Amino acid sequence: MSKTYDALDDRLIGFIRAQKMFFVATAPLSGEGRVNVSPKGYDSFAVLDPNTVAYLDLGGSGVETIAHVRENGRITIMFCAFEGAANILRLYGRGEAVCMGEPGFDALKALFPNFDRARAVIRVKLDRIADSCGWGVPFYDFRSERDQLQRWVEARPREEWEERRYATNGRSIDGLTGLVKPEPRS
Repeated sequence: MSKTYDALDDRLIGFIRAQKMFFVATAPLSGEGRVNVSPKGYDSFAVLDPNTVAYLDLGGSGVETIAHVRENGRITIMFCAFEGAANILRLYGRGEAVCMGEPGFDALKALFPNFDRARAVIRVKLDRIADSCGWGVPFYDFRSERDQLQRWVEARPREEWEERRYATNGRSIDGLTGLVKPEPRS
């Protein structure tokens, strides 16, 4: 029982806000490349308008989403109801990675005041919004957010953290461009 929508309405936005996690899927253009699916948590998702969303990319061991979005823009975000009525909501669209040090990053990051640092904000213009039954998704009880990522980030001085992000997130596992350190302004 799937239904498509022209835009996010109050009911869909309420469903999004009630979820404790979401999943992001991207893929390179090459058939030899790897499809990437990443779970996301924290209060890191924002609805900018009925057809535009964004999420805070806090960093991780790879840079696949940023690299794929930079290469081709394709992205799907999926929310699943793990409690309450069964439902799955998929947001399909064209993404843009606005990374730290790039124009517009600070304004987008300000949408997420609970986070001091992030490597990027992924903004997505939606071109398809669809829900489905989700009857096969099990119930799970939310206990709490894990704090390891935030502790790891906060344990390093900002400059050290940024340098490590550029050093380890410059290329995807398929060799696509990830984070690019901005040239110093003269």
